[in-house]
Amino acid sequence: MKVGLYSISCSGVWFKDRPALTLEEFVDTAKEFGYQGVEIDLKRPHGSPLDLNTERCKQIRGYIEGKGLELFAVAANNSFATIIPEHLENELLMVREQIRVAKDLGAPVVRVFVAWRGVITRDGIASYEPTRFPEYYGALKYQLVQNITAGLKEVSKYAEDAGVILALQNHDPILMDYRDMLDFVKWVGSPNLKCSYDCPCEGWDKKVQTDEYQRNAVLAVGDLQVLTHANGEFIEHSDGTIENFNYTRDHETVPNYPAFVKALKEINYKGYISFEFCHMPFLNGQVLGYNDYIKNQLRLARLYFEKLLAQ
Repeated sequence: MKVGLYSISCSGVWFKDRPALTLEEFVDTAKEFGYQGVEIDLKRPHGSPLDLNTERCKQIRGYIEGKGLELFAVAANNSFATIIPEHLENELLMVREQIRVAKDLGAPVVRVFVAWRGVITRDGIASYEPTRFPEYYGALKYQLVQNITAGLKEVSKYAEDAGVILALQNHDPILMDYRDMLDFVKWVGSPNLKCSYDCPCEGWDKKVQTDEYQRNAVLAVGDLQVLTHANGEFIEHSDGTIENFNYTRDHETVPNYPAFVKALKEINYKGYISFEFCHMPFLNGQVLGYNDYIKNQLRLARLYFEKLLAQ
């Protein structure tokens, strides 16, 4: 297994003490902190198909390779959970273009959602809070599930034509746990749709972060696992140990990364753990920034996971 960095961490949505890092600055940061590869967010400011033609993709690919890093995945940020035909067609077109970008970049995996709900920016910094309960215009769940399945089937054909793999992430809403993720993969039935089972996406409560639950989930996904993500916040103690701590009372516990990684080894997973700092850094009643907090979190996360993989 290898440890990579996802560009959402540096995209400017979670901090306002400096501008978003450029794509090249993000790659430089990943190299500086010892990550082995990068995952690019395929939306502005880093990887929107609106901005990336074939020549720009060639430049990016060369820059990453020149730093001795791998581009192991890109992320789509899509949602097929809609009953509005125009919205569904817009999403299908976007994912088709993102698959085109992935091919031009040489990225083997495109991470997809069933229903990414997005973020809202207030006072210069993003939050999930306003999008926690997305509006589906009165649609019933079975209608959304049918449209999601149809959407995934269509983009899986695009992926097959482009020679890339789609990795469906077990991220809410609609998906409640890893079994829902596996259901969609089964219903689509494409060799180009696999999984990104992520330990934290299963929930930050004690019942799903037991050793047994995480092992059972990883074993159930098995060889469909082609990508995984991690997030959280870390403390470095005076003796050099790094602890993943519970940074908010909204969570019962922290993701059980030790049990998760142990299970990944059991299924002989050889891919990436992609770290993402993907939330507002709010501690002690203050919104922190990139320079005074997030940047150091990127350093600590790489050290934490490298040590965990070495155990």
